[in-house]
Amino acid sequence: MFSGFMASTWEVASIVAVVAGVIGFFVVLRGAAFAADAIPQGAFTGAAAASLIGVNTLIGLAVASLAGALGISWLGRRGRRDVATALILVAMLGLGALFLSFSSEYAPEIYALLFGEVLGVSATEIAPVAILGGLCVVVTLLLFRPLLLSSLMPELAEARGVRARRMELVFLIVLALATSMTLPVTGALLIFSLMIGPPAAARSVTSRPLPAMLLSVFIALIVVWLSIAAAYQTNWPVGFFVGTLGAVCYAAGRGWAALRRRRSVRASALPGPSGTGAPAASVRV
Repeated sequence: MFSGFMASTWEVASIVAVVAGVIGFFVVLRGAAFAADAIPQGAFTGAAAASLIGVNTLIGLAVASLAGALGISWLGRRGRRDVATALILVAMLGLGALFLSFSSEYAPEIYALLFGEVLGVSATEIAPVAILGGLCVVVTLLLFRPLLLSSLMPELAEARGVRARRMELVFLIVLALATSMTLPVTGALLIFSLMIGPPAAARSVTSRPLPAMLLSVFIALIVVWLSIAAAYQTNWPVGFFVGTLGAVCYAAGRGWAALRRRRSVRASALPGPSGTGAPAASVRV
């Protein structure tokens, strides 16, 4: 399980988990889950076009991802972001279907873009994924404070000189770059699951930004490692385990948050030393 071709699988999957945990934190925080789903799914249009004209598939993926991000940002300025995202996704899927209709030779390649080939990763794919993933993480960390401020308090961010539209564009570009290089390895569905499930679970456990991001990365790594081990033992699709474990983690996080709220309500309802309803924690024994 840890030797041969599987060694590359563990390395690439771990890199993808870290990238998904960091960027996914802002995806959940900004309510950009639809964009995180649309950009990688629509990117297969670029791969299909690149295959038709004989260009490297990664170039097509990058161009299509960036075009999708720029389109969402541009249309989102003139209307609702969810509608703009849907329009871009529909347009890209339509173009992808057109390109695929010209030939049926690329069906296995497109299948891999949707579901990935994480159990068949070659050693040559590690460096590109690590370089681009590291670049996306570095940019996200450098923009951590303005990106966080524009996500939570856009009016205050504008008052402090942080342009919300500029931050949105930068974030969408980072999201596009993070997904374009990982698509041939992890697939659109897998990277989307990692960008939503673990970060959402982390946000349910703590509201503090930095601990939530670190917890998101930790959960994503655990989900990926368990999924690879389970897929290796059962020969089931790794995407099934990633999606299922991500949903389980989110449900556990919501359950923990609900339990914590109930405990807080009960503690605040206990009478204080003078019967005024002060928290019981204030009573000294």
